[in-house]
Amino acid sequence: MTGFAQLFTDTRSALASEGADGTARFNVTSQGKDGLHRNVSIRDFSVEVDEPPALGGKDKAPNPVEYALAALATCQEITYRLHADALGIPLKDVSVKLEGEIDLRGFFGAAKGVRPGFQKVTGSVSFDSTASAGDLKRLKEVVDAHCPVLDLFSNATPVQIAIA
Repeated sequence: MTGFAQLFTDTRSALASEGADGTARFNVTSQGKDGLHRNVSIRDFSVEVDEPPALGGKDKAPNPVEYALAALATCQEITYRLHADALGIPLKDVSVKLEGEIDLRGFFGAAKGVRPGFQKVTGSVSFDSTASAGDLKRLKEVVDAHCPVLDLFSNATPVQIAIA
């Protein structure tokens, strides 16, 4: 086994054992800096979020939907890496490019029935690999079935946000 294959196999085996709890919790805390400019704490990391001037920000950082696209792109890449190694499919590198479209009428409440989120997301994946087209297609099917952020984009997730 190469790369991440052993990690994948060991973790999968542990999670498949009877009585295993595979629940993982992730936390973030966000607070204001100035206007729409925000600071987000994630574990021992800090990232900034803002909006472009056309949406009221000062363009000091990517906006939340750009981070959502970044999360999807990188989750896809990580999932490709882990599953390629586990399946024995040679993969030197993988790159994902995405574009999302939002109808701002939904965000600003300017039109009834218009969702505030992405109307659609399109993109492409590029491989640096000696694998056959068939193996890469099989890998894509596996990745699309197991990528957590793609699942978030594709399926409704219960969300409860209470006033503190």
